[in-house]
Formats: sequence, structure tokens, C-alpha cells
Amino acid sequence: MLLHCTQTMSLDEDARWLEWVTKQFESIAGDDKEIDLDEFKTALKVKESFFAERFFALFDSDGSSSISLDELLKALDLLIHGNETDKLHFLFQVYDVDGSGSIDPDELRTVLKSCLRESAISLPEEKLDDLTLALFESADKDNSGSITFEELKAELENFPEVMENLTISAANWLKPPGIEQNKRHTPRYLTRAYWQNNSRKLLFLCAYASLNLLLFVVALLQNASGGVWYMLARGCGQCLNLNCTFIMILMLRRCLTWLRATWVVRILPLDQNILLHQIVGYAILIFTLVHTAAHVMNFFCIAQSSSKFLLWEYVFTTRPGIGWVKGTASITGVVLQVIICLMVVCSSTFVRRSGHFEVFYWTHLSYIWVWILLIIHCANFWKWFVVPGMIFLLEKIVGIAVSRMGGLYIVEVNLLPSKVTHLVIKRPPFFHFKPGDYVYINIPAIAKYEWHPFTISSAPEQQDTMWLHIRSMGQWTNRLFEYFRQPECQTVSTKRLTTSLRNRQHQKKCYVDGPYGTPTRQIFASEHAVLIGAGIGITPFASILQSIMYRMRKQNCPNCNYSWCENIKDNEMKLRKVDFIWINRDQKSFEWFVSLLTKLEMDQADEEPEGRFLEMHMYMTSALSKNDMKAIGLQMALDLLAKKEKRDSITGLRTRTQPGRPDWSKVFQKVAEEKKGKVHVFYCGSPALAKLIKAQCEHFSFKFYKENF
Repeated sequence: MLLHCTQTMSLDEDARWLEWVTKQFESIAGDDKEIDLDEFKTALKVKESFFAERFFALFDSDGSSSISLDELLKALDLLIHGNETDKLHFLFQVYDVDGSGSIDPDELRTVLKSCLRESAISLPEEKLDDLTLALFESADKDNSGSITFEELKAELENFPEVMENLTISAANWLKPPGIEQNKRHTPRYLTRAYWQNNSRKLLFLCAYASLNLLLFVVALLQNASGGVWYMLARGCGQCLNLNCTFIMILMLRRCLTWLRATWVVRILPLDQNILLHQIVGYAILIFTLVHTAAHVMNFFCIAQSSSKFLLWEYVFTTRPGIGWVKGTASITGVVLQVIICLMVVCSSTFVRRSGHFEVFYWTHLSYIWVWILLIIHCANFWKWFVVPGMIFLLEKIVGIAVSRMGGLYIVEVNLLPSKVTHLVIKRPPFFHFKPGDYVYINIPAIAKYEWHPFTISSAPEQQDTMWLHIRSMGQWTNRLFEYFRQPECQTVSTKRLTTSLRNRQHQKKCYVDGPYGTPTRQIFASEHAVLIGAGIGITPFASILQSIMYRMRKQNCPNCNYSWCENIKDNEMKLRKVDFIWINRDQKSFEWFVSLLTKLEMDQADEEPEGRFLEMHMYMTSALSKNDMKAIGLQMALDLLAKKEKRDSITGLRTRTQPGRPDWSKVFQKVAEEKKGKVHVFYCGSPALAKLIKAQCEHFSFKFYKENF
């Protein structure tokens, strides 16, 4: 956690912090009331022992090889209450390993090497030498061959934002207790910005809820003579007729893709179809549970008043003759209840995200049995089902026909870092898609009957082939990666494994169903687009960025070298500015699309009159932030070398990779200040980060779109 070096703390805060640190010290120190080096390393959670040993040595002021409570408080008090010079002295002592009063090149190299390990950055020895030389030459103003305290201070003054918040990354035992805020915040769902940014979805949900309520009330009134439990069961049953049909409409992917290209997209929340599908699914579960419970209670009352049949006969047999198909209403109802509960449980985030996608996939196919049983169970359900059911069946027939037309083959496979499989698929001539679209793919060699959705990562303008980048996160994706890693079809490279299936007999057949539209289809209708990809969430934006590159590609006249943009007047293209933000956990992940990003940077090499059209922002979350004492030297060196070489040492791009996570309030504040038009934010990545970004978008009144694949 970050222990911020604030200049002043109230007496109350001081007392609470002192009590906290004392309590944490006692839990770490044990009976001897002293913290030794091993205990210090464990508590501090420092990856690189160099920093743990240096901090320990500086905390241990009496040189007793252990830290007392007084020594700990004294050192922490300096880091919290000390002035800028005090904190710099501490940092200088960390770097001055031999205590000579100056830092020589070897000491600096040792520190930077430890900084790299602490930030999980891997660079060749030659690059480490370059970083050391860049920082040393910049700091050693008098060319004396060593860096004094005054020279280090002067160098750090070039990084004012670092000095303002110089911190030491520590474990929870050094974190001051949080101060409860008495200020009451307005709930997010009650803010004006939330309602403005979610108006279509909220209005649609209101209409959906009102329709359910209307059907429920009408059914209650129509069955008033049957008693309370019977009325309740019939009311829920009527709502189930609606919801079990509506959930099918939300699965009509081809129709929804077509509607996205019409005016309907401005009225209905088509981009929220997955969310609505989940909401309707939970509504079906609730209505089913209440419907079943109400019928059981009604049967109980009937069984009590009449001895003709027992309760279990009403529920589990056809003897009472309830239902329009040979008295099977009760039995089909029980089976439906079990199937629906199983489908909802197996579609939970825990199951889908824990590497068991196949469990979700196969249980979800039970929807076919649900519809069959509903037709048998309820005399009126077929009236709701017939039209949407015919459209759904037609979609399936078209999907099967399209997926089987023309032999598709995987012509190349690249096995990338972090178990990402890059498939290059021969693209059929009739296959047309938009940037950010996704497809369902079936590879018989991996699983004959399984279809899995993945975003297309290549641009529509790339005519011959289509790309998919697939991260290994479940059983099918892991089997895919392992299949192409087999010894008989792999070529080993120092940087990555590349398998090129050039010969026809080695090409693997596949089937593709799609393409299907996503919220990112709105990208070219935006004025200022902010694309945010977390990890493999870059895939839809890879397609978009390539498409932008094709549309904005510069053409040169062979006679006079005059340069112009090929499709600058494209009617679909309203973009005035694009900010691309890619957040990765580790250094290796940047290799997935580094060649594409390099090409984009080359196209953007010349500054436009009104500023750069495409700006890229790279973040590496495993790297410690610039204002952390364990990383400040490395980040300074990386900045200096990047300016010198005009290239980032981590990725090789011109764009400097920023350590840590983005400060979204500052990112969006900068976007708002540019005033390039209405801002649309497109995100693909983890749901947790999506909530954080969406909240910030609502604060700045930006339109937010979330990719689901």
C-alpha cells in the first residue's frame, strides 16, 4: 500500500496512526519486541532483497541487526512528517550502498537492476548499461565520476510530480488507518449524470417492468375465483410466457446486428442485449420459483380439503389430470424448475470465469428442452412462441448454412506470450464484417460440437485473411494452445513459437458463424473516441486501429511527392481524435500487438496541424509507480533514455510505457479539456475495471460502451 508523505497531520490522525503502527509492530515482532531482517522482508512484501536490506539498515539506526518500535516510529515519522530534504536524504542513503557520501556508476547499476526486478521488467544487460549511463550522465553535472546528494536533488527537481508525492511501498502493517468520512455521497444511481448516460436502458427497463406488472395484474383479476395461491401462480405464469419468449428475442444475434445499422439503435438499448438477457434470465428464475411454490401451496390446500389425491400425487404424477397434454403440467413443471435453476447457476460469473466455460456452454443448450417442455406444460405458450420461434429457427438455419459454405482453413498459427493463440484464417469472399465484430468458431480437431465466440482482431480492409487472438483461460482455449504447441508442428524461435501451416495437408479446417455486431460499431460515428483495452481486451481495438490506419493511410504522388489522406472524406468517418489506452499486467503481453502499434506510430510520425489524430497510452501494472522510492531511479532512467533514443525500452514503441495503473480522473480530465467533440469511451476487459471507468464516464458525461468479448 502507499504511505503518502503528507506535510501535516492532525493530532487526532497522529494518535490513531501511532496506535495502528504499534499494534502492527507487535503482531510482526512477536515476543522479543524486535523485528529482524526476515520478519521485515515478510512484512514489507518486497520482491527484491536489495531494497529490504537497504531499508532495514537505515531503519536500524543503532546497528543491532533488529528494529525496535522506537526505531521504526522514528524512521516512519521522517517519511511522513519530514520535509523534502529529509526524504531525499533517505533516498540518497538507499542508493549510497557503501556509505561513501556519493553514488558511483556501479552502485547506480546495482540499484537500477534491483528496480527492474522489483517492477518485473526484463531487459538485456546492454540496455541496463544504457539506462545506468543515461541517468548517471544526466545527474553527474560536474563530471566528477560520482553523484553527490546535491546533484541527485537537482536531478529530481526535473520531476516535480514525483517529489510532491514521494512514497515508500509497504505492506498493510504500515498503512495508516482510514479516516471515516462523515460526508454523505449521493448514490451513483440517483445522480443526474447516471440517468443521462443510461437513459435508453433505464426507459426500456421501466417499460419492461411495467409490461410484466400489467400482465401479472390482468392474470390475477382473471383468476380471482381460484384463491390467492392460484391467482399468484397464474400471474407468474403469464409473466413467464412473456419472459421465456423475450429471452429468445435477445438471442437473435443476426437480427440485432442488422438493427444496429438502422435508426432503431438510437431508441432501443441494443448494445445492452447481454445485460438484458441476464436480467430476463434472473426474472425467469424468480417467477418460476414463485410460480412453483404457489402451485404447491394451492395443491396442499386442495389436498387438505379433499382426500381424493395426496400432495405428492398432485406434484409428481399425472393422476389428477392437470394440464392440456395428458395431465403432465405438474411433472413438466418440476423438470422445468430443475433445468432453469441449473442453467442460471452454471451461467454465473464464477463458473464462466473459472476455466469451466464448457459447463456453461452445455447446460445453456438446455434452452431447447425448456421451450419444448413449456409448450407441453402451458396451453397458451405456443401463441407467444410461434413467431419469435420461427425467426430463431430461420437464424439457426442461416447460421449453419453460412458456417458450412466454403472450406475455411487456419493457414497460420502464432503462439504468443502468456498463452495467446493467434489464428490466421482464410477469409471467404462473401464474408464481410465491421471493426470490432465477433464470430463463433468451431475447430473439429479441438472439439467437434463446440462453438466459442471471439472478437476479430484484423481489419475489414484486410481482404485475404481474418485474425483471431485467443487467450488461454478455459478448457477449450487451453486445448487449442496445447494442440498447436505439439512437437510435430512447431518451429522454435527465441522470441515466440510460430507455426506456419503452409501445406494444404497440414491446414486445419474450421467453421465460422457470424459476424455479429458489437457496441464498437459506433466508433466511426464518434467525434472523440477513447479506446481502453485491458490485457487481451485489445482485440476489438486492434481491428478498429487497423481500419483507421487503412482509412487514413497517406498516399504519395510519384511525380511531386505530394502527400494526402486516401479516405479523409469518408462519410462514415466522423472521428477527429482517438485516444488508445492499453493496460497490461506484465511486459510480455505487449508483444501481442507491438508490430501493429509500431506501424500505427509510423503513420502518426508527423504531427498534424491540430495535434496528433491518434494518441497511444501504455500502462504496465506490475511496474511500481514513479513516486515509489524503489522505482524512482528506474523511471527517471527510462524517461531519459526514451528521450535520447526516441523509443521506449520496455516495448520498443515511441510511446513511453507508464508504470502502475491510470489515474482515470486525470485521464478523462485531459480528454475533456481537448474539446475535440462529443466523447465516446469504448472498453473491453475485466468487469471490475469496467465499473470504475463507467463511473468516471458518468462524472464527465462521456458515453460509455462495454465490449462483451
